[in-house]
Amino acid sequence: MNDTPRPPSKNQILAALTDEDYQRLAPHLEEIALEHAKVLYEIGGPVDYVYFPKNAMVSLVTEMLDGKIVEVGLVGNDGLTGVAALLGEETSPERAIVQIANGGVRLKFSVLKKEFQRGGKLQKLVLAYARQLMKQVSQTAACNASHNAEERLSRWLLMCHDRINNSELRLTQEFLAEMLGTRRATVSVAAMMLQSKGLIHYNRGNIKIIDRPGLETFTCECYKAARDFR
Repeated sequence: MNDTPRPPSKNQILAALTDEDYQRLAPHLEEIALEHAKVLYEIGGPVDYVYFPKNAMVSLVTEMLDGKIVEVGLVGNDGLTGVAALLGEETSPERAIVQIANGGVRLKFSVLKKEFQRGGKLQKLVLAYARQLMKQVSQTAACNASHNAEERLSRWLLMCHDRINNSELRLTQEFLAEMLGTRRATVSVAAMMLQSKGLIHYNRGNIKIIDRPGLETFTCECYKAARDFR
């Protein structure tokens, strides 16, 4: 067993592992930059590595036949990518793309699968996270169908803030429109409305959350439903 002191981890899955479980993975963990716009998996593509974001954020998106892209889930320091591949075929049902860069750790899928099949702490953590991610995906679908752009944008900003621990987000109108499944002009109007209420500051693709409690009060019930699901 490796007796090297275990470094602290910003990723909640890695941080929650027992020392014994972590040491089995440690020789295989690789620090990675996770640059903005890097595609980790394509839809239906192989999952060779899983990624544990630190302060980065990965969007899970699906693409329609007309080329329209819509986000269905977010992965941040709360979890890991490639969960679906552990539960079935070793391919990705969505495109996974880095939207906010700030580093992470990657691990060969084969190594993670072997540890997962041991049935120990990692398996329990991954299954619990998979359950939460499924709730997030279903709640996102309900939100997109039921709520206006301002409510959906506020929910999305709160979810980002939870996962990267940073109040300042660099996000273009084009990206936000894709993530919310709407037009750029609609995103601009929604952002300006949130700014007029003193909840955010918005300027040229930069968003700063300045009143988180107010944003939580304003947003729809979907944010709390997904956040509090256990």
